[in-house]
Amino acid sequence: MAEFPTIPSYITVHLGAPNSSAENVTVRFTDYIKNVASSEIYPSWPVQALRANILAQISYTLNRVYTEYYPSRGYDFDITNDTRYDHAYTRDGEVFDTISLIVDEIFNNYIRRVGAVEPLAAKFCDGVITLCGGLLQWGSVDLAEQGYSAIEILRYYYGDDIELVENAPLTDKTQSYPGVALSRGSFGDDVRTIKNELDRIRRNYPAIPAIDNSTSVFDSNTEESVKAFQRIFNLTPDGVVGKATWYKIKQIYAAVKRLSELTSEGLTIPEIERVFRSELKIGDSGVEVEALQYYLAFLGYFYPQLPPIPITGFFDELTRDAVYSFQNAYGLPITGTIDLSTYYTIEREYRAAVADLPANYQSAIGEPYPGRFLVEGDRGEEVRVIQQYLSRISRTDPAVPSITADGIFGPQTKRAVIAIQKQLGVEENGAVGPVEWVEIIMRGNSIG
Repeated sequence: MAEFPTIPSYITVHLGAPNSSAENVTVRFTDYIKNVASSEIYPSWPVQALRANILAQISYTLNRVYTEYYPSRGYDFDITNDTRYDHAYTRDGEVFDTISLIVDEIFNNYIRRVGAVEPLAAKFCDGVITLCGGLLQWGSVDLAEQGYSAIEILRYYYGDDIELVENAPLTDKTQSYPGVALSRGSFGDDVRTIKNELDRIRRNYPAIPAIDNSTSVFDSNTEESVKAFQRIFNLTPDGVVGKATWYKIKQIYAAVKRLSELTSEGLTIPEIERVFRSELKIGDSGVEVEALQYYLAFLGYFYPQLPPIPITGFFDELTRDAVYSFQNAYGLPITGTIDLSTYYTIEREYRAAVADLPANYQSAIGEPYPGRFLVEGDRGEEVRVIQQYLSRISRTDPAVPSITADGIFGPQTKRAVIAIQKQLGVEENGAVGPVEWVEIIMRGNSIG
């Protein structure tokens, strides 16, 4: 599920019931809404009734898209044309001029409940042959003839807490799955999202262990919660959030919050907003830039097409040129900025390079970051290395507690890492990611 609802350029419609072998067709979103409206309402109706009905159709469709209702169930389409489930859509159906003009004007508007983020699952029926708890189409005509505006008609049927969102951005719709599996040691907004969703799901499925969703790191508690979720829903209990687990979590989360119902619990902004920057560009600065430079500088030792860059924490022209070179070498759009696709590719190539290193390798910029966050409960040589540097730092920095370099990431090591994070001004999760790794190694080397 994206951060905020956007209007997809295209939508894929299944021409039948969800489980049928019917064909999928991909059409422009505006053409889809025009077709649906022309199939379900009459162009001779009062304009305010037409606008109310079309807004309901837009919102219902966007709810299906935003909650990934069908992809989360394993389908390769966004919506069906079976009126038992969704709207009527007729391939090559006639579109009325009056309806076409209204759709062109309001296709990027939708309705939602005040305080919620997701488009309302604005269900409706004709109100004559069938009755429902949503908008009654013929009833909307009566209200329009009495002088009701479109928003007043919608509030009459859906409640006074309905508000209109106007001019939502138009984008090429992408699925929410980040493209890489999340596992112990992963970090970022996608982890934060999954933790928040698992925390809500466990209210309905208490067999899932409690999870600390105050941080954005995939720790051992997250792993155990994922395993429990996977066991409950007959997935391989490996503790890894791959595509199947990702979309099953989305499906169950939407179900327990009733996001596809008029009685939705509602999504709030804190539940879906992203904390970390999704793009880095020239002029940016900070620890995220420092981590990017570390990856690129390290890769530069193995790939001559990447120019050497210093680790400064400032996205300068040298960093931009290195990004250009990386994007060109890996067939990515050559933008000079770091979006999620470029970042994941850099991270993947870094991990591959580290995996091929000989034992006891050390580069000119220090010990290589292992390619995953180190978290409490981890054991091994990478933990021992970072403990040695932390111990060295603790000799000159009283804020960092002294630790034993035993290769076991225990509570004392976590406290030492949190002390470093507090000084850096980053999330105090006690895990060692690339930002912490670079800082600890560089500070430790400066002490000697």
